[in-house]
Amino acid sequence: MDSQSIEQYILNLDDTVVNFPFEEGLAVYKRNDQMFALLDTNRQPLKLSLKCDPRLSKLLREKYTEVMPGHKLNKKDWNTIILTGELSEEEIKDLIRHSYELIAPH
Repeated sequence: MDSQSIEQYILNLDDTVVNFPFEEGLAVYKRNDQMFALLDTNRQPLKLSLKCDPRLSKLLREKYTEVMPGHKLNKKDWNTIILTGELSEEEIKDLIRHSYELIAPH
């Protein structure tokens, strides 16, 4: 997935906003003032950081070399995905949705 496809998918989720509080090219996506995704377009390949259930994080990190502990984020609750093509577009969308749902009001 390219950065435009990712951003379009994320911004189509209800109540999602984007801003750049850290640096140009590092998009932070929030719902209800809670971060659930960061997309770093300053580097190639792209880096996408997402919240993740800790048990699922462990499984993903063991299965995929492009999934690693969150870069500059809580290593337990965040993964950073280096978008090299190892994960399919559907898998990336599923992980984005998972992250979004983790911060959804209950």
